[in-house]
Amino acid sequence: MNHEYQIIAKSLSLTEKQVKDTTELLDEGFTIPFIARYRKERTGSLDEVQIAAISEQAEKMKELEKRKQTICKTIEAQEKLTPALKQKIEATWDAAELEDIYLPFKPKRRTKAQVARENGLEPLAQIILLQRERQPEQVANYYIKGNIKTAEEALSGAMDIIAEVISEDKIIRQKVRNVFKREAMISSKVVKSKRDEEEAQKFSDYFDFTEPLKRCCSHRLLAIRRGEKAGYLKVSIDVEEKQCTDQIQKKYIHGYGKCQQLVGEACIDAYKRLIKPSVETEFANSSKEAADKEAIHVFTENLRQLLLASPLGQKRVMAVDPGIRTGCKVVCLDEQGNLLHHSVIYTLGNKVQHDALADFHILAQQYHIEAVAVGNGTASRETTDILRRLEGIPVYVVSEDGASIYSASENARKEFPQLDLTVRGAISIGRRLMDPLAELVKIDAKSIGVGQYQHDVNQTLLKQALDRTVESCVNQVGVNLNTASIHLLAYVSGLGMSLAKNIVEYRKEHGAFTSRNQLKRVSRLGDAAFQQCAGFLRIPKAHNPLDNSAVHPERYPLVEAMAKEQHCEVSDLIGSPDKLKKIELSRFVTSEVGMPTLNDILKELEKPGLDPRSQLEEFRFDERVHTIEDLSVGMELPGIVTNITNFGAFIDIGVHQDGLVHISQLADKFIKDPNEIVKLHEHVFVRVIEIDHKRQRIALSMRNQKK
Repeated sequence: MNHEYQIIAKSLSLTEKQVKDTTELLDEGFTIPFIARYRKERTGSLDEVQIAAISEQAEKMKELEKRKQTICKTIEAQEKLTPALKQKIEATWDAAELEDIYLPFKPKRRTKAQVARENGLEPLAQIILLQRERQPEQVANYYIKGNIKTAEEALSGAMDIIAEVISEDKIIRQKVRNVFKREAMISSKVVKSKRDEEEAQKFSDYFDFTEPLKRCCSHRLLAIRRGEKAGYLKVSIDVEEKQCTDQIQKKYIHGYGKCQQLVGEACIDAYKRLIKPSVETEFANSSKEAADKEAIHVFTENLRQLLLASPLGQKRVMAVDPGIRTGCKVVCLDEQGNLLHHSVIYTLGNKVQHDALADFHILAQQYHIEAVAVGNGTASRETTDILRRLEGIPVYVVSEDGASIYSASENARKEFPQLDLTVRGAISIGRRLMDPLAELVKIDAKSIGVGQYQHDVNQTLLKQALDRTVESCVNQVGVNLNTASIHLLAYVSGLGMSLAKNIVEYRKEHGAFTSRNQLKRVSRLGDAAFQQCAGFLRIPKAHNPLDNSAVHPERYPLVEAMAKEQHCEVSDLIGSPDKLKKIELSRFVTSEVGMPTLNDILKELEKPGLDPRSQLEEFRFDERVHTIEDLSVGMELPGIVTNITNFGAFIDIGVHQDGLVHISQLADKFIKDPNEIVKLHEHVFVRVIEIDHKRQRIALSMRNQKK
């Protein structure tokens, strides 16, 4: 395995020891958040991104090792596995190179070359390849027998064999790959018979499109592939043929003559019929994989920002899911998100019979409402304008993305079996304001509505990345053991759904937890699970104050030793910078505990259980605009960032249609990534630069803003 460690370390610019120790921890079953937070000495303080990269690379290495074993068994069964060939296979760590080595031995369907061999033409092919015969037609006459009726048929069969030999030459294949890497162009053309279809117009930018493959960015490539899958585009990846055939002929043609002419024709046939389709597929797959990886990265970054969005906290909330024909679904929630009341209030349309504001005011007073959450869907602006007239109560517009998915889910039905799904949706909107993370973990991340082309990428890789992101965010924030739902607990390091259910059942039967050690009484929660989860679970007002911090129980004795040295109790150290400054950390360094862990402990003792999320701020749209018709070029407006992609950021400016700030319009300088400038749900100012009423598109800019 040492060689694998070296390869991973080199590709990630890490030390071999970091890779080795991290891989061992992962193999022992430790989660990425646990390793990043509590095993810094072992990893050299690697963060979650680096640990995840090691995990991905190690998995690829394992898959490659399995592939090698399969290839060796297949060749061995053919009695062709020589010691030299086996050594070559074992020494290869490039997937494409490995397949090139295997290609001559790979079981094939009955090819033209195989038919020619069965007809006894392999010796003729070898004679032609040697290129010493001046009249190969005469030699071909000796092979007229059986299925071969003429010299021309013999020569044709021999050239089929030569073409296959050339196509299985790994040096030639690599030369062709190198040309594709440098020169490949991706092209798309519209399928003429479907050009005028309405759905086809979504792909009109790619009806006659050509671009160097290496410069084709993720979102364009995924859009092209979506058009191809839908049947509206024909897509190809190609290079100038002569560049490749010249390189092949240079290796295989020696001198001039009839044999050389035949070999030259076989070279062209090998490229066109055998090598090019294979390499084109290779590059189509690899470019799609790269585009998938980039799109998944965009999605996970957006999801991380969404999950770590500012929470309102434990306050009484009125949540409103706006509607016109069916009215506004209104719910009132207590500080823990429990339902106190639900009703329907008509604010717009024919059913409005009296002042809706008065109805909202009565509910606000009756249930001591401290904040209002309004869904950002239909009639959101109109409803928000009414609610803002409630004096002294802040109003927040909340994204509805995924709320309908949750409200129709089995989990929502179990929690509120008697309620209509629209009421469940309103409850989700209110809870999302109070704690976005706790509510959003209940929803399939793909349904949350951030990212680009998430339905076009590899779904297995997407799910793995999203699950890892949710797990990272949950453990970064920490979880209140006594109030967390099963869904939230399931993402805590070392738990999962089964143990999360057991924790909630224990809580129902025995009441609130008063110490982390009580977790060991939960059914099936053993020492290994306790070790991984304990540091991420918080117990406010616990008997031991460290149980409400990120200090791991395995380090409690160390903190107690610090307190003893300062002649005080552990509780006296917490939140006391003066006492903490007096601690000489170097005195507590051991073979297992180094300065990284000690510094983390000190930071945690200074501000135990500090929520890393920022404070929530109220936001107001410009009162002049409610629809796209209210906009004019040059207007400067406040907005909220709703989505970030590779090509820019989408901004809600309060007109039911998000506008796009293209990446070129995000800043006065060149940027590669929109995340350098904006974050999800950030409040920004934008300028309207173009309005397309027909396609309902709004182009915005953040350039040349006054400081």
